[in-house]
Amino acid sequence: MCKVTIDGMAVEVPEGSTILDAAKLAGVDIPTLCYMSKINEIGSCRVCVVEVEGQDGLAAACNTPVFDGMSVRVATPRAISARRQNVKTILAGHRSECTTCKRSGTCALQNLANSLGVADLERDPVFAFEAWDGEFPLQRDATKCIRCMRCVAECAKVQYCSVWEMSGPASYRGVRVVGGAHIADAGCALCGQCITHCPTGALTARDDTDNVLAALADPQTITVVQVAPAIRSAWGEGVGLAREQATQGRMVSALRALGFDHVYDTDFAADLTIMEEANEFIEWVKEGKPRPMFTSCCPGWVRFAKLHYPQFVAQLSSSKSPHQMLGATAKALLFEQAAEQGKRIFVVSVMPCVAKKYEAGVPQLSSEAGQDVDAVLTTREFDRMLRMFNVDCAALPEQKFDDPLGTSTGAGTIFGRTGGVMEAALRSAAFFLTGENPDFSTCDTTAATPDKPWVDKTLEIAGMQLRIAIASGLENTSALLDALESGEASYDFVEIMACPGGCVGGGGQPIAFNQELARERAAVLNSLDGADVLRYSHENPDIVALYERLYEHPLSEKAEKLLHTDQLTWDI
Repeated sequence: MCKVTIDGMAVEVPEGSTILDAAKLAGVDIPTLCYMSKINEIGSCRVCVVEVEGQDGLAAACNTPVFDGMSVRVATPRAISARRQNVKTILAGHRSECTTCKRSGTCALQNLANSLGVADLERDPVFAFEAWDGEFPLQRDATKCIRCMRCVAECAKVQYCSVWEMSGPASYRGVRVVGGAHIADAGCALCGQCITHCPTGALTARDDTDNVLAALADPQTITVVQVAPAIRSAWGEGVGLAREQATQGRMVSALRALGFDHVYDTDFAADLTIMEEANEFIEWVKEGKPRPMFTSCCPGWVRFAKLHYPQFVAQLSSSKSPHQMLGATAKALLFEQAAEQGKRIFVVSVMPCVAKKYEAGVPQLSSEAGQDVDAVLTTREFDRMLRMFNVDCAALPEQKFDDPLGTSTGAGTIFGRTGGVMEAALRSAAFFLTGENPDFSTCDTTAATPDKPWVDKTLEIAGMQLRIAIASGLENTSALLDALESGEASYDFVEIMACPGGCVGGGGQPIAFNQELARERAAVLNSLDGADVLRYSHENPDIVALYERLYEHPLSEKAEKLLHTDQLTWDI
């Protein structure tokens, strides 16, 4: 252990710790921009510089190791002056049009410049804009890039896609798509983790708000909105609500305040997904198909498999993701009404995800009623619309989702966190095999976290041993897939989510600089599940009614037509 003094406060930290580690233990804040613990500790932005007693120069707190007896001063005139100058240097190459930037208010550079009182910059106002595909779900504005390398590190070390690289000579060195390729050809899974880890507005998701506003304003359009399980754990973050205020009921009211004609719950469709996927898995096992069967509700994972591990694509469940199922179902149920009124149906999904924007546009996910889903808004876009409409979210009443696609179970709710899809599927699969509901502890998957490459367990159900595994984050996914391919691991059923922690940590969620909030958000979903009177998908009365009205039974001909797909045929 090393005894270190930070601004007069003595702390003990393990050998190998950095000044930044010691400062956090002492409760002393040191600003950072490029730093990401264990992922990007390059000290390039120099905004974390501090004075170390006995040393002439300033030290970068993020990667300078402590020594026994070290004394550090964080907020000296010399350190503050250096930070201000370093931020001015960064801003000199950054197009600071904060009034129109989607990251205004959550931009780490903007907040740091404000806190340091940096203004009156002298710089060349001319910026070179790179060509970019405006239709691609991931958008990049190189004029706002500060070359912090966070996107490069996150994509390579955590998400295993290596879409970004540094290129160019010395002072002109910048970030680009690897090899200078078009982004659509770079192997991007569209997980959006580079967006949530970018400190500025250099990386964003394609904004589909205009399309949604046009539909809402069109009297000849029936607008349908659905909201993913993970949204209820995070939507309040972007509109200033505490977690206890950002209830599910207020979220429903907020959606109605925007003017949608029908407000449905994707949790309902998660229950529908379980009915199809659990029965599909049982058939998969009975027919002796190649193991494992993989879950398919995460389009980031589907893209990753198609681009990087195509040998496993045929083993994906054919069940569509919940929001695609709900879109197809809503259009089927409302089709006659719309035709009689001479109107069109426009389905909007509010998702914690960037890849869902891609998924909604896949031509193979459609029927005679058109695309299953017409537009996808991220949680951030939803929150921006609430601010745009001047909705006082804290004053909203508690309301319920519309019927018949609004009743859900706790099993549908936990879809939003890693392990949730598997747990929900096991709850119902066990019932279908035995005729009895399993104990919740039998199917529990809360041990799944992105801190482990994967977690697994073996269940005894109806005389069968079912081996299951769960992974989130694409580096972890790669480790599991490599183990499966080499024979090191063998499972019957595997759940994959592209984003660490699952949808709660999705690339479309609100951004809190250098905070990973997946655990806190997952706890919200677990709490909702535990408090729900319905916790098994097969006990959802509206699901039962939907099969009687439209689908007959799981895996029926009508269900196969509207609720299933073949990912092998998907366009990338």
